[in-house]
Formats: sequence, structure tokens, C-alpha cells
Amino acid sequence: MSFNYSPSLYHRYVMDNLSQELEFQGGDITTWQQNLLTKVRELVGIMPTEKTALNVRSLWQREHKHGTIEKIVFTSEPYCDVPAYVCIPKNAKKTYPFFICLQGHSTGMHNSIGVDFKDETIPIKIEGDRDFGIGCMKNGIGALCIEQRSFGERRENIQKTASEHMCHDAAMHALNLGKTLTGERVYDVERGIDYLATRDDVDMNRIGVMGNSGGGLISMFSSVLLKEQLAWCMPSCSFCTFRDSIMSIYHCSDNYIPSLMRYAEMYDVLGLYAPKPIVIVAGKYDAIFPIDAVKYAFERLKKIYIAVGAGDNCQLIIGDGGHRFYADDAWPVMKKFM
Repeated sequence: MSFNYSPSLYHRYVMDNLSQELEFQGGDITTWQQNLLTKVRELVGIMPTEKTALNVRSLWQREHKHGTIEKIVFTSEPYCDVPAYVCIPKNAKKTYPFFICLQGHSTGMHNSIGVDFKDETIPIKIEGDRDFGIGCMKNGIGALCIEQRSFGERRENIQKTASEHMCHDAAMHALNLGKTLTGERVYDVERGIDYLATRDDVDMNRIGVMGNSGGGLISMFSSVLLKEQLAWCMPSCSFCTFRDSIMSIYHCSDNYIPSLMRYAEMYDVLGLYAPKPIVIVAGKYDAIFPIDAVKYAFERLKKIYIAVGAGDNCQLIIGDGGHRFYADDAWPVMKKFM
């Protein structure tokens, strides 16, 4: 005699019998994108209707062999300040493209410029090509490296938390307030774009977003929700099917959007960015975003891009390793779009 006591067994049964209400099935793609985008905006939660002053403050600036790095802080919402690094490439033209760079679950944005978390004057070696700001400068691209909510310097330091993952409490609080941590992080990207608009050295028609893992997730949702403001997207080790990643393997609570699977799989959501160029980066041996499911999801995404006549604008790069970024493989493909 056996009993089905595990909650995951029931949830897998529900998934097996679930048909996404807004899955792309051909037809008028413009109407489909409009309908799904409306639903995604609703599900990621309440967004501010009025913007607060950015109140930009500069903390320090120093030269780097690949350009100049400045640390700033801007205000996204009341009681919500965002530290960031502004990386300006050496010998840049008057205006140049930018990427907004997002780290995932880690000690934070300091990895983007390869410095110690506690002492930013000390250089450190960054594994897995996660030094996104340095990578941008090497390629003649500006970078705005944002500290995401609950990571690095923005980890919870007021309320006591029992979770080793510093995103958990913020994700749960957001849900109780009609928001999601994903939506709040996307809003910080939007305010980062607002900051770039105050500068005279940014080509506002050439702004992209990139990140690994949790940074890749926000890159994807930012590209969808801020589509008109973002020219390119390069998410790393985050694109898959919901079913085979966050619904089958342990992931942090900030990966979940209530009710989203009722309406769409991940490839449908990212299909809202079509026809704009996207370079998806994956690891062949990534244990939490299985490569077979990544390939399947990419095939479905590619069909959406083909439906809008932009099949070549959707590219998948598979690195010969695990859960990391693959700069040497990804940047040459992205630069062709740029």
C-alpha cells in the first residue's frame, strides 16, 4: 500500500493537465502579444504610478585600464536607494551604447567590476565571466551595473531573517502587498534607464540588458515590460521551461510569479520581446536549468520570432560548462546585432 503524501506530486499532476490560456498557437501575433503582455503586467504586480526624484549621488570615481568607473546611488522609490557602477569605456565616442548589468544570487554587483565586496579598491578574480561591467568596457560599451534588491549591499539588514537566501523575506512581503520582487527589480531597471537619460554620453536608442541566473531572469522580464526602451537582451543561465526548472528543481522564491503558468510558459513570455534581438546563453551542464529543456524552450521561442519575420534575431549560445556566463561565446554574437 502506498500513499501520495508529497505536495509536489499533486503539483506535477496539475501541470500535466494544464493548458496555458495564452499560449502562442499561431494566428495574429500582434493581438496575442498585446493580450499576454497585459496579463504579465497584471501578474508581476502593482507598479508605481508616479516617479520620485532620482536624487543621484556620486560616491567615488576612478580610472581603470579599460576606462572609467564611477559608483553612484540613485533613488528608485521612497525609501529605496539603488547603488550602481557606471562603467565608461576607454576612447569612447561622444555617445555610445550601454548595457544594464544584473548579477544573480551572489555577494552582489561588485562582481561586475571585479573588486572586493568590503573594499572596492582591492581587485579580485571573478569566476564564470561574471565581471559584466569589465566585459562591456572591453567591447567599447558602457555599463550600468545595478545592485538588485536583496542582493549585495541591498541585502536585508533591518529585519531579522532565518533564510540563507536574502531574497526570501522581500519576495514574500511583496506578494502580501500585491507586488512581486521581480516586478520591483524590473522597476529599478526602468529607473536605471531614467538615470541614463540624464547623461549626454548615452545613445538612448542602443540600451541593452544582461545578467546571469537571477540577473538573467530580470533581464528577460525587463526586456518584455520595458520593450520600447531596450534594444537588446542577453539573459544567461535563466531561460528554460518553468516546468523543468523552477517547478521541478529547488529555486529561490524570487523566481515565482503567482498564476503565471496558468497563462504562459517561459518561451511565450519571452516571445513578447519579438522581433527585437535576443542572445540566450546557457550552460551545457547547468544543473538547475537543464539543457534539454532549454533547447525545447528555445525551439518554441524561435517559432514566435519566425512568426514575426525575425527568426535570425533569436540566438542560443551553449557554453561547455555549468551555471555561468560565457563571454567569449556570447559577445561576438551580440555585437553582430549591435
